[in-house]
Order: sequence, then structure tokens, then C-alpha cells
Amino acid sequence: MNLVKNILLWCGLLVALYTGINAASGAAAEPLTDAIQKTVEGNEEARQSQAKIDKLDDETRDMVQEYRTTLEQTESLGIYNDQLEKLISKQKEDLSSINDQMHDVEETQRNIVPLLLRMIDVLEKFIALDLPFLLKERTARVQTIKEIMDRPDVTLPEKYRRIMEAYQIELEYGRTLETMSDTIDLYGAYSTVNLLRVGRIALLYQTLDGKSSGYWDKQDKTWKKLDSDYNFSIKRGIQIARKQATPDFFRIPLVAPEHTQ
Repeated sequence: MNLVKNILLWCGLLVALYTGINAASGAAAEPLTDAIQKTVEGNEEARQSQAKIDKLDDETRDMVQEYRTTLEQTESLGIYNDQLEKLISKQKEDLSSINDQMHDVEETQRNIVPLLLRMIDVLEKFIALDLPFLLKERTARVQTIKEIMDRPDVTLPEKYRRIMEAYQIELEYGRTLETMSDTIDLYGAYSTVNLLRVGRIALLYQTLDGKSSGYWDKQDKTWKKLDSDYNFSIKRGIQIARKQATPDFFRIPLVAPEHTQ
């Protein structure tokens, strides 16, 4: 910018000089005019050059600012990439751990399925050897569990839950007093009677008229008749089980356990 000012100042001086000289002598005007014209042209070129310099200076500042912005973005991307690599590394570790766990789950399933099948088999045999009460209900429960074991849409935990539920029900039978009506083979003829189950200690029957009572003999697997002295006591037990009487002691027959070698 100083260069332009200097040039303009010189132009003013030359014009003044030209005016004075022209007034003094018209003969010297033509060479001076050429000099002034050249000076003006030089000033125009200088002005255009300065404009180019100013433009280049602005472009340079823009490029420097863009370069700094790019450096900042590069630094940010570097930090982000480092964090991303850590996340990817952690995910690879987690994936490896999950694969190991899946392998363990598959191995566990291979081991637990035979165990569940054995539990069902034991439960079925236990019911067959147990006192003959609610046989339809209990055998149907086992059959349902067998069908569930063959269904792929039922999860392994659900299969396990159903088996344990059946075991829990069987366990509760040993702690409760219960009465029910049933038709049994009584001495070669089927008769409808009232059954009285005292836990798993005894399974007793009494005819509907209350005149005959008996018990299930586990050893012989048959019903055996009791003396009439038991009729009142067994009737009392049936009333207690039905909640028709307050809990009280009542007499039942007990078979002595077998002597084992």
C-alpha cells in the first residue's frame, strides 16, 4: 500500500512540474507527456500487482487456517481411533468368552439331558412301587413330562422345572393327610370306597356304609381287611381329612418293616 501512495505522490509532482514547464515552453511538452503516460501505466501495473499480492496473502491465510483445522481434526480422529481400537479389542475378548461359555453350555446340556431322563425314569418306577393312590393323575403327570422332553420348542430350564415340580408334588404327598373316593378291586370285585392316605405311612379304605375297612399291603400288593374295631377310627380320620372334624389322634394299622440282611 505504501508503494501505491508513493507512486501517486510522484504523479502529482510530475503533473505540477508538467504544468509549469508547459507554461514556460510549449516545445518541451511532448517528451514530458510521454514520461507521464509511462508513469501512469507503471502505477496501474503496480496497483494490479499489489492487488494480486493482497489476494495471494488472503489465500495464504485461508490455507493456513484450513491446515490448522485439518491438524485438529486429524488429532481428534487419532484419539477416536485409539478408543475404537480399545473397544474392538474388548469386544473380541468378550466374544471369545461368550464362545467359551456357549461351548460349556452345550457340554452341560449334553450331560444334563441324560440326567433328566434318569430322573423321569426313577419317578415313574417310584410311583409304580408306591401306595396306589391318584394313580391316573400321577402317571399322567409323568407322561406329560416325557412328551415335553421330546419337544424342541421347550427350553431345557423349563423341562428341568417341570421335573422338579413333579418331584415336589410327590414329596408333599408324604406330609399330608388326604381322603378321596375311588373304585378298587376288593377281593375279586370292584367296589367304590373312601380312601384315607396318611402321608406314605398307610393307605386305608372304608366302604361307603362304613361297615368294612382295610389297608393296602405293600409286600403282597393287595388290599387286606381289618377288624371292625378299626371302623370308627378310620371314619374319624376321613372326617379330619375332609375338615369335618378337628384334628385329633386316630388309630391305624402299621405293618412292621421287613428285616434286611
